[in-house]
Amino acid sequence: MSEKSPYLSERQWSEIRYGNHSAIDSVIAEVGLPSALLRYQSRTVSLLETSAVRVLFIEKSRRIGETWALASYAVLRAGRAKDAGGMDAMYISYSQEMTREFIDACAMWARAFAQAAITQEEFLFDDTDPAHPEETRQIKAFRIQFASGFEILALSSAPRTLRGKQGLVIIDEAAFVDSLKELMKAALANLMWGGQVVVCSTHNGADNEFNVQVQDILGGRSKYSHLKIDFDQALLEGLYERICLVTSREWSPEAEAQWRQDIIDFYGDGADEELFCVPSMGSGAWLTSPLIEARMTLTPEEAPVIRIDLPLDFLHRPELERRHLMAQHLDAIKKALDGLDENRQHAFGYDPARKADPAIMSLLSIDKVLRRTSALTVELRNVPFQEQKEIATLMLKTSPRLCGAAIDATGLGMNLAEDLGRAFGLHTEKTPGGLVWQITLSQNWYNENFPPLKTAFEDANIALTRDAEHAVDLRLVKIIRGIPSIPPERVGAAGAKRHGDFAVALVLAYFASRMQWHEYDYVPAMQPKSRFEERAQDGDGWRDRADQKSGGFRLASLRRSSGIY
Repeated sequence: MSEKSPYLSERQWSEIRYGNHSAIDSVIAEVGLPSALLRYQSRTVSLLETSAVRVLFIEKSRRIGETWALASYAVLRAGRAKDAGGMDAMYISYSQEMTREFIDACAMWARAFAQAAITQEEFLFDDTDPAHPEETRQIKAFRIQFASGFEILALSSAPRTLRGKQGLVIIDEAAFVDSLKELMKAALANLMWGGQVVVCSTHNGADNEFNVQVQDILGGRSKYSHLKIDFDQALLEGLYERICLVTSREWSPEAEAQWRQDIIDFYGDGADEELFCVPSMGSGAWLTSPLIEARMTLTPEEAPVIRIDLPLDFLHRPELERRHLMAQHLDAIKKALDGLDENRQHAFGYDPARKADPAIMSLLSIDKVLRRTSALTVELRNVPFQEQKEIATLMLKTSPRLCGAAIDATGLGMNLAEDLGRAFGLHTEKTPGGLVWQITLSQNWYNENFPPLKTAFEDANIALTRDAEHAVDLRLVKIIRGIPSIPPERVGAAGAKRHGDFAVALVLAYFASRMQWHEYDYVPAMQPKSRFEERAQDGDGWRDRADQKSGGFRLASLRRSSGIY
């Protein structure tokens, strides 16, 4: 290494790491053993202590001390008696340096927990390939034995090293081992006799087996448990404060902000993957055209697509003319709603827009085997917000057994979401019984909610209307930095551009369909008439007389009487 090299040598780095471990005793003396783990580290251990978690996948930022937390859990498991849940713990990673470091961390925790560790040693064992028994290799491993009779083993990443063993398996930096799929096959055998498997890693590309497994978990195809800890979350839960304690620095918000930015700048283009759990190397289509078209099995008669394109000068026209233009569209929507199956639940997704893109409302029905079917789609161009709200209100009031409504409230949709939430109940952390969800679209939200929708496509658990423009919207979704996302470019002719709008409305509706909201209320068989309807029946009031001729006018009266506006 030259004198000008900015990188530490292997020896220097090793000395630093051992120095960090030796400083842990002073940290425990400073904060106490119960607080030695940071909040996200404690959350990991607590989750693993629950009997329901058999296999846990952890997406993590680089160098946040998650391996250190797993070392504490390994000691807690191996140090217990069998009747208290004790078992052997086996640690696997891609490098010998990491395995040695893990054993060092376990030794430190054993001292801290006052466990009786008999020996800490390095040993060799024979590794035989069943296909080539004549080829016997000696694999180096590290081991700590406890008075409980159990031990912690740090092994190589060769899958055969797990054969015949039983207990807790920790696969660290799993995205970088030679064959995670084969390693998982060997590790999962431990579950049969009460073992546990932990798979922890930073990302190493969107196509890596680690990310494939994570996407299966998020998509609902896998029953494994999942935990994600990125750089910012670790900082919020005390990472830099602990670094300051270990290195005898003075902590301040300004120093932490500067340190955070320096780390991000150091990683450069790799920061998303290394620090923020966003796998790289992905830019392909999220859904293939054959898969999209295979799920478009419904005719427009079975699942109507109603497109409303109002004149550009709509707002400048007289009120009566505006109502007349809207009335025919409201009648078409009401007719479609009247044809819905009363025995099915329904879910509503709404992607508001006003100028460049169409606003889209998607209504899904849910059958008895939980298959989602498109029931009605409404596309709106040049439709003012008040008329959009009127249509959304009609759909929410009329859809049978509505179980959820999700609205993009990222920007201009927030006002619409608030108004609809005021009428139908707004879901918040403090009011979880609300029907309407305000969704702030983000990379994290896409990463959590696009995979379940893709699973529905792949498992034939969704059926859509055959529509060329909707197919374009779905094809527009791309894998960007490992996450299904809507790219910035728009497609289509001038004046009719599209920006993946149906895909957004559909994923919102699918999200709402998974919320399973239920209304507990008494609904009388005979609905009482509002005072506006009574006046219309008596022939009193020009607006209410007009209601009898136009579905749109009638809706206006009912809407005012019910307090929605």
